Amino acid sequence: MQLSPYLAFNGQCAEAFRFYEKCLGGKIEAMMTHGESPMAQQVPPEWHDRIMHARLIFDSQVLMGADPPPQYYQQPQGFSVSLNVKERSEAEGVFNALAEGGNVKMPFQKTFWSAAFGMLIDRFGTPWMVNCEQAG
Repeated sequence: MQLSPYLAFNGQCAEAFRFYEKCLGGKIEAMMTHGESPMAQQVPPEWHDRIMHARLIFDSQVLMGADPPPQYYQQPQGFSVSLNVKERSEAEGVFNALAEGGNVKMPFQKTFWSAAFGMLIDRFGTPWMVNCEQAG
């Protein structure tokens, strides 16, 4: 069994997933617009460029997302996407990349439970926690 976050965006899914691909060193495996789907004729023309489904793979992990119709979109709240990274330099690099244009809630720093930890909301509104495991 694998748990995979599925993120909702308000028209920015394609941009967000290209950003995450770069930040996380992953690869976008799938990205289909509403206009490319078999349901294209049932979707208003202004929705044809929005993402129906995106799938990003990084380090054997899966992150998925979409631009849901307006009546189903809700701004993210009450959760964070949590990344646990072994090497501090890699964790700090990921944190800084995700923080670009976003809002740092807790700077990346040493804590009593980890070599370093930080929290942020990226420029697309997704909350993240980046944790670097305690050495030894």
